[in-house]
Amino acid sequence: MRIAVAGSHGLIGSALTSALERHGHQVVRLVREPVTGDGQVRWDPESFGVPPGSLTGVDAVVGLGGVNIGGRRWSGAYKQQLRDSRVTPTQVLAEAVHTAGVPVFVSASGTSYYGDTGEVAVTEDSPAGEGFLAGLAVDWEAATAAAEDGARVVRLRTAPVLSRQGGVLGRLRPIYRLGIGGPIGDGQQFFSWITLPDVVRAIRHVIDDTDITGPVNLSAPQQVRYGDFSDQLARRLHRRSLLKVPAAVARAAGGELVEELILASSRVEPKALTDNGFVFAHPTLPAALEYAHGK
Repeated sequence: MRIAVAGSHGLIGSALTSALERHGHQVVRLVREPVTGDGQVRWDPESFGVPPGSLTGVDAVVGLGGVNIGGRRWSGAYKQQLRDSRVTPTQVLAEAVHTAGVPVFVSASGTSYYGDTGEVAVTEDSPAGEGFLAGLAVDWEAATAAAEDGARVVRLRTAPVLSRQGGVLGRLRPIYRLGIGGPIGDGQQFFSWITLPDVVRAIRHVIDDTDITGPVNLSAPQQVRYGDFSDQLARRLHRRSLLKVPAAVARAAGGELVEELILASSRVEPKALTDNGFVFAHPTLPAALEYAHGK
């Protein structure tokens, strides 16, 4: 297959493009910077979009990327960057997919779509939640509308990604290795997650499986309490999870970001994947942490 990927330099995009090429697919990298090699096409969603003819003969387009949600404390300007880096590029890609007649469009989204789920387990059929991130996810997914006239559109509601480098663990490992990691808030909020290899395998799965359309939760089948996640991570790093950060202190330090990313409960089930025969390589947190800290 010939597959175009936007956001190919990010954590997920770089792993995905490598995997696709290993499995014999031809990858077209849609890049923002000047082209430096074969297989790259320069695009700019804010100015000239996707050059005409760039997607001719492409079997699927995968749209990833966006400014890092947890990159820094949210300000009004930064929240606008989060929106602009997701909604506009997705609209441009969707229109290009429609114009070129590409049969499959796979677009990123997030499990933040559901907001704070409390004790309730949610699936792809559950409604959107409340808060900035939930609203952003709703608008992000709506931006794929132009592609629905002719293409099979899949929206990836991706949970926090556990990987050997970068991602959630890239930020947490240094803290826990210093022995100052621990639960935030009461630790009872649910934490949904998925490993990087399972993200890549799931994207390949939804590209190939013509029965899958609409939202797909990229989240492991085992959701854990944040306190349990903290304890298991600490043990894996041969440390103790002793320091507990009160919710009020966390809010004062991180504001709305901490409220929605860490203190909110996220209990997300991957129903669309499991109903369509996907088997996780790392279905449990111990398996995920063994992968993430293995050689």
